[in-house]
Amino acid sequence: RAPGPAMAAMAGGEPGEPSPEEFVYGEEDFVLQAAGWDDPDSAPSRFDRALLAGWNDRMERGLFRYRLGPLPTRVLPGPVRLVAQLNEQRSAERRPPQPVRSLRDPFDPGAFNFTRLRPAELLLRLRRAPGPGPPPEPLLVAINASPLGRGHVLLLPEPARRQPQALRAPALRGALEAALLSAHPAFRVGFNGLGGGASVNHLHLHGLYLRRPLPLEEAPAEPLGPRLGLLRAGPAPAFLFFAAGPADLEPVSRAVCRAAEHLGAAGLAYNVLATRGAPPAGPGPGGGRGLRVLLWARRPLFGPKAGEPFAVAVCELAGLLPLPAEPLYRDITEEQALNAIRQHLLPEPELLRLGRELARLLES
Repeated sequence: RAPGPAMAAMAGGEPGEPSPEEFVYGEEDFVLQAAGWDDPDSAPSRFDRALLAGWNDRMERGLFRYRLGPLPTRVLPGPVRLVAQLNEQRSAERRPPQPVRSLRDPFDPGAFNFTRLRPAELLLRLRRAPGPGPPPEPLLVAINASPLGRGHVLLLPEPARRQPQALRAPALRGALEAALLSAHPAFRVGFNGLGGGASVNHLHLHGLYLRRPLPLEEAPAEPLGPRLGLLRAGPAPAFLFFAAGPADLEPVSRAVCRAAEHLGAAGLAYNVLATRGAPPAGPGPGGGRGLRVLLWARRPLFGPKAGEPFAVAVCELAGLLPLPAEPLYRDITEEQALNAIRQHLLPEPELLRLGRELARLLES
């Protein structure tokens, strides 16, 4: 079987085909303290400049499904401060999600997958320079052709390996390193599992500039164990892991994926978000920040749910609602949005029991 264009590009491209820009980085490229929300665009990093320049170039060249303009945005009245955003084009123009039948669906080479991306859709190939310890997997950075916002990209761990959409520690570690390469507080990394909003069953994460501060960045978590907390801020409680710096990325990646594997074995779907934030206890006098990694456990959903005002995936769980129609954007209330999100969640006793199981698992 001939390789798809993405695989050809990974190998250097066929004659005349463009290849993604090789982006080699070292620990000196990590931005340990990102810019503040008072001036988030003050000093973009080398990674931000390369990603956004490539993304803007592909938008000008018409490689997206629609031209993205300013998106109407409002904060819903209420204590949770949900952020609603109108994106009618994404709803109308995006590729229909693949049907998912189970949490363990295998990769299907006959369905759309990321080996079919056009070479021009690939922006960067992130590769860690040689250094102490094993490097993470290289990541291809590609445009999301139906973007949620400016700079929305896909993070693809070796697409040629054709792995299904189940999170793996080396891939997550590479994505967390990408998060530390950005100097912008808005850059987050997200993952939607099967049954949890994933639209393509081929291993990928999302890189997003969600240009709003979110309560889950600062709120304190209830400790469940030495390495695990329960964060109740935002629309849905999440299990919280924390990486204070680059040395924590590998153990945190392993812990998150071990917990996610436990959820899958229990018949639960999951979503993951990494964002800059305070330590689990909340902001302290030292002002130290790191990466908060949130893991949501949820009941799996296979196919659209009748009567649902919007699909629930990682953005919605984090408190950002990309909405498909103007009347919904104009009229939705916080109560309606929370009801739509929380019908996918676990009852409180089940969530707490699961938290105790995960705490024991991570300490064993």
